Amino acid sequence: MHNVGLAGLTFWSPNINIFRDPRWGRGQETPGEDPLLTSKYAVGYVTGLQDAGSGAGDSLKVAACCKHYTAYDVDNWKGVERYTFNAVVSQQDLDDTFQPPFKSCVVDGNVASVMCSYNQVNGTPTCADKDLLSGVIRGDWKLNGYISSDCDSVDVLYNNQHYTKTPEDAAAISIKAGLDLNCGNFLAQHTVAAVQAGKLSESDVDRAITNNFITLMRLGFFDGDPRELPFGSLGPSDVCTSSNQELAREAARQGIVLLKNNGALPLSTKSIKSMAVIGPNANASFTMIGNYEGTPCKYTTPLQGLGANVATVYQPGCTNVGCSGNSLQLDAATKAAASADVTVLIVGADQSIERESLDRTSLLLPGQQPQLVSAVANASSGPCILVIMSGGPFDISFAKSSDKIAAILWVGYPGEAGGAAIADVLFGYHNPSGRLPVSWYPESFTKIPMTDMRMRPDPSTGYPGRTYRFYTGDTVYAFGDGLSYTNYAHRLVSAPTQVAVQLAEGHACLTEQCLSVEAEGGHCENLAFDVHLRVRNAGKVGGAHTVFLFSSPPAVHNAPAKHLLGFEKVSLEPGQAGVVAFKVDVCRDLSVVDELGNRKVALGSHTLHVGDLKHTLNLRV
Repeated sequence: MHNVGLAGLTFWSPNINIFRDPRWGRGQETPGEDPLLTSKYAVGYVTGLQDAGSGAGDSLKVAACCKHYTAYDVDNWKGVERYTFNAVVSQQDLDDTFQPPFKSCVVDGNVASVMCSYNQVNGTPTCADKDLLSGVIRGDWKLNGYISSDCDSVDVLYNNQHYTKTPEDAAAISIKAGLDLNCGNFLAQHTVAAVQAGKLSESDVDRAITNNFITLMRLGFFDGDPRELPFGSLGPSDVCTSSNQELAREAARQGIVLLKNNGALPLSTKSIKSMAVIGPNANASFTMIGNYEGTPCKYTTPLQGLGANVATVYQPGCTNVGCSGNSLQLDAATKAAASADVTVLIVGADQSIERESLDRTSLLLPGQQPQLVSAVANASSGPCILVIMSGGPFDISFAKSSDKIAAILWVGYPGEAGGAAIADVLFGYHNPSGRLPVSWYPESFTKIPMTDMRMRPDPSTGYPGRTYRFYTGDTVYAFGDGLSYTNYAHRLVSAPTQVAVQLAEGHACLTEQCLSVEAEGGHCENLAFDVHLRVRNAGKVGGAHTVFLFSSPPAVHNAPAKHLLGFEKVSLEPGQAGVVAFKVDVCRDLSVVDELGNRKVALGSHTLHVGDLKHTLNLRV
């Protein structure tokens, strides 16, 4: 795209904010609610974009950017807008939940850029917070790159938040805080006046410019004829190759999550003479590529994907996902379902329901979609399969408990090949292995203000906490849920039951009872152990299986109920077994963040979980 003049070489992606609240319109851009998962995603994403190959040194293929720093996940909820929202966050929640992905992005991913967000954190705009920018990103984490504002963030902190008295003050405070690049024209308009007024030094401006130019140098902008450089020969013919299109289909297949199956799936093409394909997303194309979309090579809609396998009858049921009363077309939909051997209902959301600048206020399917689903399911003469296409979760309790709905899948926004991937899973050409990256909450969760940033529950007020790590309420589906067409058995091969922390002579915890010790220092060196698990495919279908290793720490420092230590994917044929190994670094993996934001290793009994398997390990000094 760059070589033909359609793009630059700096991409302001990935979005690695934690999907903290199910109503968030931009949750669709993120990898989910877990800090470890998000951290690993960030590093993989950034490395994939930036890696210029062996021997390239500090050169960049393209420059990635981790955004939006930090505690950013309210866009526009009941009139509360991101431009003026002040996220009140405890130091514990900041360091435990919101910061880890950004730290991994900089420290492990060596990202070229971090973008500060619109919101304030504890009363200070992030793009004007010297502690967060110069102190943490550049100081503690040693960013090798530049810090950018979100678009017009500096303008926003002046004009919307009224954080400074003059525009020159806004320019000065942002650059002095560590901002290097402004998306927009605010700094171009006001920085010279800030220098002339003595509010900003030329050396501050030089530092910012230097960070930007070093990134341009790493991208090869000053290395001569770009056609002679390593990626100079790439062009449009390299985009829509058959292998790239197959990759889009495989990515979509792997992302599909099977949430319910009473035995109806996989479907058999031999026994199906006709299929009713119903729903406002049944013939979706543009909807499938979500937001911040590229230009697809071609679309395969769900209707096209299914129709390539069996004869189909299509009825939208609703003319759009809003599914208001006058757009509901029940009669035609129920007739189609009544006369078909099998019905596939494809419902959910699109960018009119959830997007940047639009958070949801309900977790129910939009408009009269629930009535459509129930009516079609009741009318179906054969199995009824429900497919949810959306970025965020829904309360579909009615469908989960319905005997009339044989199976439920969540497909996210599955991309250009989404329809082909849905058909691959429904007809059993691909055994589903996707898992939910977010908790699916009941509609009752919406009584909690989206603006309450606390992660941890407060039993005294009935506040249930957020995400699987802290939430104490009921879920419709849980983080990590996802079924397969086969069954997998886990057996623990080896893991220690006791681990001793060797403290330095004179350490206070050798003579007094401590609940935890610091997660840094000499006692952390080489303090690790292995967990080996045997995983067997106990069914009749080959498939891939993700093994999650969770830990429940002792109940100190308001620790999570459980948290993810690692995950590995293994592919097994029927009857085949394999060993999955996890290396657990005690100070990194078993530590929790205390009330002051310090990482501590909790002493006492830790429970390791894999599925239904549990193993207790005692950590002592």
